[in-house]
Amino acid sequence: MNHQSVALPAGLHIVATPIGTARDITLRALDILASADILVAEDTRSLKKLLTLHNVPIDQRPVWSYHDHSSEKVRDRILAEIRAGRSVAYASEAGTPLVSDPGFDLVRATVQDGGSVSTAPGPSAVLAALTLAGLPTDRFAFLGFLPSKAGPRRKTLSSFAQLPATLVMYESPRRVQDTLAELCDSLGPDRDAALCREMTKHFEEILRAPLAALRDSLAGRDIKGECVIAIGPPTAQSVDPDAVDRALADALSRGSLRDAASEIADVFGISRKDVYARALSHAPARQRSGKARRHEGEDG
Repeated sequence: MNHQSVALPAGLHIVATPIGTARDITLRALDILASADILVAEDTRSLKKLLTLHNVPIDQRPVWSYHDHSSEKVRDRILAEIRAGRSVAYASEAGTPLVSDPGFDLVRATVQDGGSVSTAPGPSAVLAALTLAGLPTDRFAFLGFLPSKAGPRRKTLSSFAQLPATLVMYESPRRVQDTLAELCDSLGPDRDAALCREMTKHFEEILRAPLAALRDSLAGRDIKGECVIAIGPPTAQSVDPDAVDRALADALSRGSLRDAASEIADVFGISRKDVYARALSHAPARQRSGKARRHEGEDG
């Protein structure tokens, strides 16, 4: 199928590209790539290959590289072209730009410069993993790639350990076993989890199990391909009681016993009745009197 060039307004056009199967690109994305005055890519080789597969001609249009190590001069050059009334299409190596790639700085600079920014949404490894993992999706937190050093990595995991949401993170195949071991230590071995590898590709593999079982299933394996790890939210049994107590103390210092119980139950995803009972033992005497004491009878 050949794509016709159409007039694009001046500005930065963000284009999501396939994370594996080339046919996952959208028709609108192909139209933009066929029409933009200038093509910018995290990896120009990947973009040129994608365009060739879909019969999108480059002709005499420039194809510029923009990645983590690009200088401000490259960004300024792109902004100057937008300012001059040209359309610029930016594509990441795979997936949706700005999700763990350098597009964020380019978009922010374009907005600050008064330029227009639009997007052609499409493939995303984060959303693909959530779709496949079989874990709750009503609330989730994307952690990107964890810090490479042990201390900051533990601190990051600790800060998200009790969040009542599914956690999603990227990991390289050479580190995935070590990361699963650390997740067992930081989040607990029984948290439901999934490892999504090579999504949309020929060797796609989805492993679903509690963290410890998932870790053990990979022992001795030579893992290849890009990996996404998803971990389900903590259950009532896995919530750290000390963390609940600390959060309760803070909430009680700011409001009523009833409000504090509701807030903490929502934050930790646990029973309001259980939190209220716990709050009664921590609340100052003034909060236990009057209305709070009447509610104690109602909630008990």
